[in-house]
Amino acid sequence: MNNVFVYCEIEGTTVADVSLELLTKGRKLANELGVQLEAICAGYEITGKVEEQTLPYGVDKLHIFDAEGLFPYTSKPHTSILVNLFKQEKPQICLMGATVIGRDLGPRVSSSLHSGLTADCTSLEIGPHDDPKTGKHYDQLLYQIRPAFGGNIVATIVNPECRPQMATVRDGVMKKEILDPNYKGEVIIQDVAKFVPDTDYVVKVLERHVEKAKNNLKGAPIIVAGGYGVGSKEGFNLLYDLAKEIHAEVGASRAAVDAGFCDHDMQIGQTGVSVRPKVYIACGISGAIQHIAGMKESGIIISINNDPNAPINQIADYIITGTVEEVLPKMIKYYKQNSK
Repeated sequence: MNNVFVYCEIEGTTVADVSLELLTKGRKLANELGVQLEAICAGYEITGKVEEQTLPYGVDKLHIFDAEGLFPYTSKPHTSILVNLFKQEKPQICLMGATVIGRDLGPRVSSSLHSGLTADCTSLEIGPHDDPKTGKHYDQLLYQIRPAFGGNIVATIVNPECRPQMATVRDGVMKKEILDPNYKGEVIIQDVAKFVPDTDYVVKVLERHVEKAKNNLKGAPIIVAGGYGVGSKEGFNLLYDLAKEIHAEVGASRAAVDAGFCDHDMQIGQTGVSVRPKVYIACGISGAIQHIAGMKESGIIISINNDPNAPINQIADYIITGTVEEVLPKMIKYYKQNSK
């Protein structure tokens, strides 16, 4: 009762990275609250396959729902599983990925339970809250932190009364860390029929096409990212030239994508992909809150900008003042000289 729950997305029999990242965060929240961490896996022929993927992250209870109609994902069966399980178990927190599935499932569950939901959180913490209207004091609420009002502020959202406190988090925002490879958690094989009525299977997926990403921004050790300051679509060629030399991936800020300099799948930030490379080279990026939210966990941040007061310089480890056109050719030249 009143534990922390994580809904785990499954592709075939593989648990999604974002779910494992949330199990890591969920374990830390559960420790702080002094409660257990529980995970939910729903799919087909997953029993005996998801346990070893999830339990090492510190899962105390793993609820497995295994039935033919649960994969591929459709809205109604998975909604029924969570709504009915939560009515039974009464969790205080539920986390899920801000993915295509999470964006569909989260609002359905929160609406059914009248619980509220904060989407696209960049940080989750536990803390107290004093309601100025009622004068009531609350302990150990979930702080659901995310950029708001176009990224001009960072909002901390709390849900004092309704449960569960629900939040979605984008892939790559949290760090994935195994707690103990031999962690012993309880595995509960649930009777799906008790949670999902037959009428929920009215929609069947006849054909499914999953398109692979054109880049590997999330897994790249080095990223060269361009912003509006790159100036043009042609200007991005310099970024590709540098990336080719140092074996990096090319990314972009939202301003560069909106300006048509590159495709949306290259966007890094709150409304793009979240990354944590060893080296992040920001070229002509001013550093809006949304962008920083998606790359602030990078190991080393190098900022190339002709504005010495650009916000991104505040988090950069190295700052090169100058235009992209001036700096990148020199970086390419000297890298070639020193790599021979």
